[in-house]
Amino acid sequence: DPVSFSTRDGWTIHADLYGKSARGVVLFHGARFDKSSWTKQAPELVAAGFCVLAIDLRGHGLSKEGPQSARANNASPLDVLAAVRYLHEHGAKEVAVVGASMGGNATEAALAQAEPGDIDRVVLLAHGAFAPPEKLKGRKLFIVSRDDIGPGGKPRLERIRAQYEKAPDPKELVVLDGSAHAQLIFRTAQGPRLMHEILRFLTEP
Repeated sequence: DPVSFSTRDGWTIHADLYGKSARGVVLFHGARFDKSSWTKQAPELVAAGFCVLAIDLRGHGLSKEGPQSARANNASPLDVLAAVRYLHEHGAKEVAVVGASMGGNATEAALAQAEPGDIDRVVLLAHGAFAPPEKLKGRKLFIVSRDDIGPGGKPRLERIRAQYEKAPDPKELVVLDGSAHAQLIFRTAQGPRLMHEILRFLTEP
């Protein structure tokens, strides 16, 4: 079902809502994608017992309405918080977040602003690892391909591992074979394992 909601700084965020459950998952795409990039993963999450909200981050897909003063060419943690709030307001008791690449950057920033109980757990998929590690509250799963090369020609794993090692518990780090970046992993032989790790982490007590 197509839905929309507003962020605190006046952007209108468009999203697709799948399923009904007291357990919610919000999916945040990378820079080259939009909400439609999750159409294969969302039904698997619904089958596992979740309601799923896949959003178009501001400046992407249908989410093009907002004040000029608010940056529109990148994701914002306010997009994450608004999506989480939407699910809570529509019956979700627990909300997890999966953020890929740019969406992961917005997710890690949102953790510093979230109130206790807003976000149950997060999956950070090949994110930039820009946030101070101590700000990464709650249960966290870091996932990245071993040979995924980032800015400066360096493996993203180096920066992600450094953040992971200093982040508070509980936390996990999963390193996949190959060089695919973020959601592109789903298109490789490592795709089934990536989905398995996400489902395992989201469903375990």
